[in-house]
Amino acid sequence: MTTSLDLVALFMLGLFGTGHCIGMCGPLVVALPGQTGRFSAHLAYHAGRLMTYTIIGGLMGAAGGGLLRLAASVGASPMAWVGRGQVAVSLLAGVLLLFFGLSRLGLIAEPDWLRIATPTRMPGWRRLIAKAAHRRSNLDLLLMGLLLGGLPCGLSYAAFAKALAAARIFAGGSAGLVFGLGTLPGLLAVGAGAGLLLNRYRRPADLMAGVLMLGMAAALLVRVVAFMGA
Repeated sequence: MTTSLDLVALFMLGLFGTGHCIGMCGPLVVALPGQTGRFSAHLAYHAGRLMTYTIIGGLMGAAGGGLLRLAASVGASPMAWVGRGQVAVSLLAGVLLLFFGLSRLGLIAEPDWLRIATPTRMPGWRRLIAKAAHRRSNLDLLLMGLLLGGLPCGLSYAAFAKALAAARIFAGGSAGLVFGLGTLPGLLAVGAGAGLLLNRYRRPADLMAGVLMLGMAAALLVRVVAFMGA
């Protein structure tokens, strides 16, 4: 289950992750909606991005729920298997959050595929920007937000790990959406030209994001230990 406290933590994770978002999504925000001079263009782009977060979160929640239903269909005691399924899902999500939290604190290295996944290294990046320069309607930017919202990102993957533990489509989608809303103020500020100011506080924000991830991981792992000890 996803509690209101979990949603607050996910929102704060997105908010404190602004420093990371500057490096990952900042170039996209500046190059795409930022060049239009229209605030509606920013709203369209971020609406697409938040839709992608919500969809992925919902899919992760559905996957977690599917694991629980699979557990319930096996064995003579469905409730016992559901409990074991919840333990397995929570353990997986907790380990993922622990990994991403430690990497955000700089205690372990992020995988190379996450560190090199910057927008400028995307195949067809220049062609995408050239197209945006000629066709920058709000619909184009909405579609770009939908597409680029799935870029590899340790912060968003941590939120999706939490969505997995929610084990329900609606709860998982809510987790993805709330995290995305947390990233919105910082990225809107980047679009307004405040990127240099926000970048100054990137390291403290990264540390806070890492601590939040570790806190969510600890909460999930404590539930696992409590269930196993029951």
